[in-house]
Amino acid sequence: MKNFIHSDFMLTNDAARELYHESAENLPIIDYHCHLDPKEIAENKSFRNLSEVWLGGDHYKWRAMRGNGIPEDYITGGKSDYEKFEKWAETVPYTMRNPLYHWTHLELSRIFGIDKQLKPETACEIYETCTGLLQTEDFRAQRIMERCRVEVVCTTDDPADSLLYHQQICNSGLKTKVYPAWRPDKIIAVDDSSAYSTYLQQLGETADINIETYDDLISALRKRHEFFASQGCVVSDHGLDNFYAEEYTEAEIRVCFAKLMRGKRLTPEEAAKYKSALLYELAVMDWETDWVQQYHISVIRNNCTRMFKQIGPDTGFDAILDVNCAAVGHKFFDRLDRDGKLAKTVLYNLNPKDNEVMATMAYTFNDGSIPGKMQLGAAWWFLDQEEGMRKQMNVLSSMGLLSRFVGMLTDSRSFLSYPRHEYFRRILCDLIGEDVEKGKLPRSEMDFLKKMVADISYHNAKQYFKF
Repeated sequence: MKNFIHSDFMLTNDAARELYHESAENLPIIDYHCHLDPKEIAENKSFRNLSEVWLGGDHYKWRAMRGNGIPEDYITGGKSDYEKFEKWAETVPYTMRNPLYHWTHLELSRIFGIDKQLKPETACEIYETCTGLLQTEDFRAQRIMERCRVEVVCTTDDPADSLLYHQQICNSGLKTKVYPAWRPDKIIAVDDSSAYSTYLQQLGETADINIETYDDLISALRKRHEFFASQGCVVSDHGLDNFYAEEYTEAEIRVCFAKLMRGKRLTPEEAAKYKSALLYELAVMDWETDWVQQYHISVIRNNCTRMFKQIGPDTGFDAILDVNCAAVGHKFFDRLDRDGKLAKTVLYNLNPKDNEVMATMAYTFNDGSIPGKMQLGAAWWFLDQEEGMRKQMNVLSSMGLLSRFVGMLTDSRSFLSYPRHEYFRRILCDLIGEDVEKGKLPRSEMDFLKKMVADISYHNAKQYFKF
């Protein structure tokens, strides 16, 4: 019997198989957005067992386990690592038709060479085999990255981060290039004035600037932005509920800043103006350094108050937010365009209703300077599955140029997630292959289609981000 994960997995037609095996299969990986911990890379972490590397911090798996009726003690609680793994193995058969089922078995096959399905009957064997491998040099953090042919990784880093671990990685001899990515979300998060004031103090200490005024804040951000650039950073990233583009005066923003520094809460109108001002200034900094700016919108976070109090943020209690992003997004980017300060931009929407909105928004501001200057980004988070990827690529094809797409990313905290790039490439090849088989694309142009697949899988990102 053929293994579940085999050479033609998810390749349902001859053209798809030709495209994948001759063009995409062996290309390196550029993971331009992830949440790996730079400390773990710098220290070349050795993992205690399969649970630590596979279940720790993985809110995708945690959500599935909760949905399967697994008590929290076996997820983020006090049960042993093996007991938690047993409950994950119990859950895996119930994830059929969820991308977790495919990811799980791709990772077992590609990372560990295991082609058995994970279920209660195989749990002990798989756990012991993988845990044994994880004790060897070939399965430490850096070696996993090299074995998966990862050429570039961009982590997600706060402006106040010292980037000490990135410097250590740079000097470690690791073949994979690891760069910081600028994630200034905390500077926009003004709802809690006390936390904001504390963060400004931290930012000021890192920048060696005493932040007492709004101008001091901009100076500190600019100084840190320049430092990130000196450490190889070429990309920023914003996690937002929506864009911000309110009209404001500099005097109003200075009043808002002073109010925050006194521990006062901004009114909704003041907060919107303040966020608009900062978002614009940050975008200008990206343009000045020729970075790529990324915007992830439409997520509502930490919705379960009970569990937020118990185990904190980023633990699987987030959801899709319904926002009206079109008018405000166009207003924001139009101002940057009018001012001649619009950087390369990738837009990500979590709400699938906004696929067409975001794709057309991006293509409103392309100026012919470079291919795909503004574009719709990869299917993100809850949309990072076969149907979501197909919808995103179909919209990008219809509203823009799929051929200029910068492709996939892991958006993951796990060192085992690199097969997601393979998963994407297989879906991409199957999508294009279907069109060839149906006569919608000419078989005589297979050479160009192979180039197109290779570009989307690797070359476009390499050229676009200038890695």
